[in-house]
Amino acid sequence: MTTSIMLRLGVPGDAAAIQALTRVAYAKWVPVIGREPKPMTADYAVALVRHRFDLLYVGDELAALIETIACADHLLIENIAVAPAHQGRGFGRRLLDYTEQRAIALGHADIRLYTNQRFIENIELYRGRGYVVVREEVVAVGVIVHMAKPLTGAQVRQAEPLGL
Repeated sequence: MTTSIMLRLGVPGDAAAIQALTRVAYAKWVPVIGREPKPMTADYAVALVRHRFDLLYVGDELAALIETIACADHLLIENIAVAPAHQGRGFGRRLLDYTEQRAIALGHADIRLYTNQRFIENIELYRGRGYVVVREEVVAVGVIVHMAKPLTGAQVRQAEPLGL
């Protein structure tokens, strides 16, 4: 028996589930940076009102999510998280592809994100997906790496169906 995969928009009632998923997904980074990363401490009740959340479910379980902010000239990925039990199944990559397609549909020429400089494996994953470092920003708690990806047709992977 195969388990269904479903993508749906987040609603205010999803705040607790989003918080729980984000906390377990980012927990591995606490020893790396010596503190909880920003997504672990976010107020998702507020974020759900201000940002878009696409939630990926495997059966009845929230397995992954992507949070985006529509800006005037680009789409910003604020957060992407995959539950540890579902990592390695391509859900993060598929959410990136889906979001890049959304950005194109909205008429944006690029998509942007940022991450901690110490999250080396994430930076390498994004580089492998066509993102480039556009700047580094020193802040009180470390260094933020800002990345962007141009969204021309040949550079964007066609989004795989998410099993819908």
